[in-house]
Amino acid sequence: MAGAVVLSERLAEIRGRMAAASARSGREAGSVRLLAVVKRQSDEDIREVISLGVTDLAENYVQEWRARVERFGAGVQWHLIGHLQSNKVGMVVNRAATIQTVDRLSLVAELDRRATAPQEILLQVNLAGEAQKSGCSAAEAVTLLDALSASRWLRPVGLMSIPPYMEDPEATRPLHAALRELRDALNRRELEAGRAACLRELSMGMSDDFEIAIEEGATMVRVGSALFGERSG
Repeated sequence: MAGAVVLSERLAEIRGRMAAASARSGREAGSVRLLAVVKRQSDEDIREVISLGVTDLAENYVQEWRARVERFGAGVQWHLIGHLQSNKVGMVVNRAATIQTVDRLSLVAELDRRATAPQEILLQVNLAGEAQKSGCSAAEAVTLLDALSASRWLRPVGLMSIPPYMEDPEATRPLHAALRELRDALNRRELEAGRAACLRELSMGMSDDFEIAIEEGATMVRVGSALFGERSG
């Protein structure tokens, strides 16, 4: 466990760095949401972070996500940021503030089949083309957005990416910029088709590079180790 004092100090530092990055890019303070990644974190630390005013929590694993929503759901926005198998859609749909890892047509179809109310969706895009990571290509994002726009209940609101780890965080900047440019291009395409430009969110940037992601347009940053400390497993 990190402990209350340590968490408070780390959170204050992260928020300060976020505000500074927003100012450098000409954006208002508070325009970027902090998603605290609670993967493998203790209930005590999660409870403490919530008490410190963090209202957006992100989990990678569906089983843990479901249990934590039940324990800490009140007053908290829960985001799924891990790979979602089609057979686990029912555990998540209409319970998540956002499902951020939609990357294939079969998942779109199953989500829409199981949904009973509007559900916000982010498309996960693998711009680096890493074979070991989930995510669609830029070209596939067009097809997926069309499918989401045609669905009953799914509401596409943005794009998400997980760039490769790089020793120099500055090296991630071109990928963050490319995701922003793809988001903007997809919005232009929606307008040309007579639909609303619905993609407002860019979920990009993690503990090592969230300031760079903010400078390149992130609206959500997913921070785990910088807040909780390195995970033991």
